[in-house]
Amino acid sequence: MVWLHDLAYFLGGAVLANSAPHCLSGVMGRPFQSPFAKPSGVGLSSSTVNVLWGFVNLVIAYLLILRVGAFDARAADQIGSLGLGALLMSVIMARMFGRFHGGNAPVAR
Repeated sequence: MVWLHDLAYFLGGAVLANSAPHCLSGVMGRPFQSPFAKPSGVGLSSSTVNVLWGFVNLVIAYLLILRVGAFDARAADQIGSLGLGALLMSVIMARMFGRFHGGNAPVAR
């Protein structure tokens, strides 16, 4: 079922996008929101927890993208599914994390 492969690539793109802020914040030594903080997704987790969580996300993305079906980077439907998942997750994260880091504040002119 090809649509299941496209769904896996969509979810893989979302998980791949989610790995970026956790890995980058962790490597930079900054605390960041994670599912393991109190309250979940609102409180800050240590940089070490974020590196580990980001790495887990990378492994899941690898499994969903490269181990499901035969992912072809030249196939428009597969790249489209992956890109759409990454874009949607990125916009969701921008809105969610922007509340805490000033990303949703209006620009002063």
